[in-house]
Amino acid sequence: MAIALVTGSAGLIGAEAVRFLAEKGLDVIGIDNDMRAYFFGGEASTGWSRSQLENTLGNRYRHVAADIRELAALEPVFEQHGDEIVLVLHTAAQPSHDWAAREPITDFTVNANGTLNLLELTRRHCPEAAFIFTSTNKVYGDTPNRLPLVELETRWEIDEGHAFHANGIDESMSIDGTLHSLFGASKVAADVLVQEYGRYFGLKTGVFRGGCLTGPGHSGAELHGFLAYLAKCALTGKAYTVFGYKGKQVRDNIHSHDLVNAFWHFFQAPRPGEVYNIGGGRHANCSMLEAIAMAEKITGKTFNWSYSEENRIGDHIWWVGDISRFRSHFPDWSLQYDMRGIMEQVIEGQQVRLADAQ
Repeated sequence: MAIALVTGSAGLIGAEAVRFLAEKGLDVIGIDNDMRAYFFGGEASTGWSRSQLENTLGNRYRHVAADIRELAALEPVFEQHGDEIVLVLHTAAQPSHDWAAREPITDFTVNANGTLNLLELTRRHCPEAAFIFTSTNKVYGDTPNRLPLVELETRWEIDEGHAFHANGIDESMSIDGTLHSLFGASKVAADVLVQEYGRYFGLKTGVFRGGCLTGPGHSGAELHGFLAYLAKCALTGKAYTVFGYKGKQVRDNIHSHDLVNAFWHFFQAPRPGEVYNIGGGRHANCSMLEAIAMAEKITGKTFNWSYSEENRIGDHIWWVGDISRFRSHFPDWSLQYDMRGIMEQVIEGQQVRLADAQ
């Protein structure tokens, strides 16, 4: 029996991965204690997602409600199944740089210590397994804000003469000498640990530095889940606040299925210690203003939003990741969802959950 162990298994990427891997014939053990509800409140709980996985996958999925900060809670899973675990997919995290400032110790122990626990248990019990980590573009801190940016009507854009213009920001950008936010710092620690376990111990580790990860299964909240929360506000008329940069800040967006498919390609032919920027790239990106306009067009509703001139600390003005490196290593992988397709699916997912809540 081949087992994939997925942390954050009821979250957006985790749940997508659980279904994907089960369809590929793997049994899946999910580790998730719904800390998202603690971070962002009951509306962000992933309990509904856990129930859905258990109800639809049956004995192909086993859920473990463990805290990744607690080595003693994780070790029995690895001890019992180490010989069968072929993949450790680590998606669990505290994901908000705003929230991290409220409880820095919680943020760091979840993101950094939790990752170290999983790496060490993998090394001890299943060293031949692939280890995939969902990092973040926030490891680059606010260095992207130093790029030569041009203000256009609905967005900021990088100057056409810059090397990053054609494809976006690649992995050559330094992660040093920059304001990361505490969240960014904790993810840097985890990111470097994953690389080191690949390079020093030879584990089959891969680091994926994502932009905005999204999809219909996202439990969006104001502090995390850009498109999902925007879609929820578009459908309900709830007030939405845009923070800084005239609403023209740009993000690339990748559909959860496209990201998990990238993980699958890496799992098939892992390259130890590799780091990849991963996201929608030039194929799927938008500014806040463009996302609002798109949501209004799809829903047929006027969006209720306001503007605050104070931007979030360490927030990017323009992020479009260059995914050329991953494509060159795995040429059979490609993005299936463009920006419009992503937005339609996110809105549809929010419609379903709002209807279920009534």
